[in-house]
Amino acid sequence: MPRKPFLMLGAVSLFAGLAAGLARLGWDLPALAWSDIHGPLMICGFFGTVIGLERAVALNRSWGFAAPAATAAGGIALLAGWSLHGAFLLLAGSLVFLAMAIVVTRRQPEPFTKLMALGAFCWSLGNALWLSGLMVSEVVALWAAFLVLTIAGERLELARFLPPSKWRLPLMAPALLMVGVGAAQSVIATGPAWTVFGLGLLALVAWSLWHDVARRTIRQTGLPRYVAVCLISGYGWLGLAGILMPTLDGGLATPVYDAALHALFVGFVFSMVFGHAPMILPAVLGIRLAYHPVFYLPLALLHLSLGLRLAGDLLDLSGSRQWGGMINALAILLFIVVTLSRVLAARRQA
Repeated sequence: MPRKPFLMLGAVSLFAGLAAGLARLGWDLPALAWSDIHGPLMICGFFGTVIGLERAVALNRSWGFAAPAATAAGGIALLAGWSLHGAFLLLAGSLVFLAMAIVVTRRQPEPFTKLMALGAFCWSLGNALWLSGLMVSEVVALWAAFLVLTIAGERLELARFLPPSKWRLPLMAPALLMVGVGAAQSVIATGPAWTVFGLGLLALVAWSLWHDVARRTIRQTGLPRYVAVCLISGYGWLGLAGILMPTLDGGLATPVYDAALHALFVGFVFSMVFGHAPMILPAVLGIRLAYHPVFYLPLALLHLSLGLRLAGDLLDLSGSRQWGGMINALAILLFIVVTLSRVLAARRQA
C-alpha cells in the first residue's frame, strides 16, 4: 500500500497546526480561525498519523492503515470546519491504533508492548472525551500520556540491548503509575493532578538517564551520537515540564501552562522526532536517508528558540514568547528541508 500520501496528509495537520499556534501567540495570520484546534491538529492529526503509519507498516496488515487514514482525514475535517466529523475520525483512527497495539501485545506479551498499548488507550480515551464535549485542556494530559508512554515503551524495548538489570522494570513502574494517575485526575478535576503527572515525568527522566542506551551511544560518533544528543536534550525538557506542572494545579489560565506543555510537546517530543526520523523514515517509506552533521542545525535552533519562548512565558515578555514560537516553527520546517535534502543526496549517491 502507498505510504507517502499518509505522511503528506499528516504534514497538512502539521503545517496548519504550526500556523494556528503562531496565531495563538499573536502573529497576524489567516490561521486565527484554527487557533482553537492547534492542539488536536498537532497531537492527533500529525503525531497520531505519523505514529499510526509506523505501526501499520510494522504490523503489515492492510486494516492497520485505516488508523493513519482516519487521523489524517480527521485533521483535514477539522481544518474544513467540520469539528464533529473531525473529532469522530480522530477517535476512529485512535481505536484502530489501539486494536493494532492489542494485536502486537498478544503476539509479543512483553512489558514494552503493554506499555505502548496503554499509551494507545490513553489516546483513545482522550479522543472519546473530547468528542463528548470536554475541552482540550481537560484531555490534554491523556494526549500527553499517549506520547510519553509510547516513547517510553520504545526506549524500554531498546534497553534490552543493555546488560540485564532486575531493577529496570520495578524502578520504571512508579513513574508510569504517576503519569497515568495524574492524567486520570486531570480529567475528573480531583486532587493535585498536575503535581502527580509532573512527578511522574521527573521519575521517568531519572529512569531514562540511567537505563536508556543513549547514555552509552553518546560516546560514539555520527548518527548514534546525534540520536543520543536528541534523546538526552529531550529528557532535559521533559524534566523541566515536570518541574513546572505542579503550578498548574492552581489554574491553567497562566503562561506557565504554555511553558509546561511546550516544554513537553516541543522540547521532548520533537527532539524524539528529530532523533528517530533518520532511522524510521527509511523503514516506513522505503527510502534512503544519508546522515550528515547538518541535522544538528535544526536541533540547536529548536532548543534555543524554545528557551526564548519559555523565557517569555515565565518572565511575561510577549516579544520573547512570540519570536520564540516563530523560530520554533522555523526549526521544524528547517528539519523537514534538511531531511528532504539528505534523501536527495542519498539518491544521487546511489
